[in-house]
Amino acid sequence: MRAKTILQPELYFDPPSLKITEEFYSKYERISQLLDDNPGVLDLVHGDLQSLAEFEAPGRARYASDTVLRLAICQVVEGLSLRGTIVRVDTCTALRHFVRVDASTMMDYSTFCRLRNAIQPETWQKINRLLAEYAVEQGTIRGEALRLDTTAVETNIHWPTDSSLLVDVYRTIKCDLDRARRLGVRLLVGRRFHLDTVRKLALRIVRKSGRKGSTAKGLKSLYRRLIRQIEEILATAGAVAGWLRDRRTSCSEGGDSSLAERLLDLERLGRQVVSQARRRVLVGESVPNDEKLFSVFEPHTELLIRGKAGKSVEFGHMIQIQQVKEKFITDYAVFDRRPAEPALLAPALASHRALFGRDPVSVAADKGYFEGATVANLETRIPTVSIAKKGKRSAAEIEREHDPIFRHAQRFRAGVEGTISFLKRVMGLSRCYAKGWTHFQSTVGTGIFVHNLLLLTRC
Repeated sequence: MRAKTILQPELYFDPPSLKITEEFYSKYERISQLLDDNPGVLDLVHGDLQSLAEFEAPGRARYASDTVLRLAICQVVEGLSLRGTIVRVDTCTALRHFVRVDASTMMDYSTFCRLRNAIQPETWQKINRLLAEYAVEQGTIRGEALRLDTTAVETNIHWPTDSSLLVDVYRTIKCDLDRARRLGVRLLVGRRFHLDTVRKLALRIVRKSGRKGSTAKGLKSLYRRLIRQIEEILATAGAVAGWLRDRRTSCSEGGDSSLAERLLDLERLGRQVVSQARRRVLVGESVPNDEKLFSVFEPHTELLIRGKAGKSVEFGHMIQIQQVKEKFITDYAVFDRRPAEPALLAPALASHRALFGRDPVSVAADKGYFEGATVANLETRIPTVSIAKKGKRSAAEIEREHDPIFRHAQRFRAGVEGTISFLKRVMGLSRCYAKGWTHFQSTVGTGIFVHNLLLLTRC
């Protein structure tokens, strides 16, 4: 059974001698006090981690849920990788005391990865809600003013091209087929996979497509050869997956169901990549973005065209944050597909009412949230609705947007851009390095939770 927390942490007799060191220590002490003041946060984390205890090997150290939560906080605050976090905490007395391992054995980074990933996105949502309720109870935040904005968090993928995606499919399946060969799959006896040939074909495509005067006919010929190679390995992957499944059901030894499932999943993704390459290059069809796959490794990735200077196209997901005057993020949302922003106003205000018990006096957002009927409806119950209109305005609309109260609320709205910048630069939400849609959502939740923790430590 996993412990929830360390009941009697060791005493600490190593006071800092420098002012900058004192600030470092006191920051983590204040965070620790906030966590102790909110036991419900640890209860939620413990509920997710407790389910892993029965799968852990007997005799292995089972780290307390409190330690896992504090390590996750350290990773965000210090801006480190999994490996870097473990090394940093293991070699720093103050951080060992904060995560409550002290003189105990530190966990390895693979264990930390598995335990951290066990905390579900819904749990992070609830954790952030608990912290917001605590801030309201303490009188730290008030709900008079609300500002909203959306931003993009990128997934960890390379720039997708048809040829590079085809190579990704080939080399990933080849690695799994090599693993299946070691399991003794008869279908692979005497079979060879020529990854270098596939890579050279892709390189020729890149060079030819970037050359002046290159013809579509020459590119199509190379793509046909490349697609033929991919289809051959896809067929092999499907056959091997079927063999592994049959082997597992027919006899007690051999077979690997997880490998079979992975091969089938890769075959499905590979078929989609081949289909979109054939439609785009060989047929000349314009494939809608909703039907495209942008990464074999992060298939949930969405293409986002937001018209930002220097980055017109991004690959990731949209998130929305809602923030009050004290800069506390009271709620957030992560979207698998980019939503229409006017439709986000009603859920955001409902969340605000649930937390504070009333509507805000002022709500501010950018032009993307404007919709005539929605804004008119909000103005019947909220004194200041500072959402400017896109495009041409009537005389009444110009007068509305030049009102001093409206413009003051817009200046307040601009402050959310600073928060977004902080989340991306300091909290690690510029690009998500966690793998998979579930862990993507958890990463966003962790970053926002730590942002709010740091904010409360300064109050």
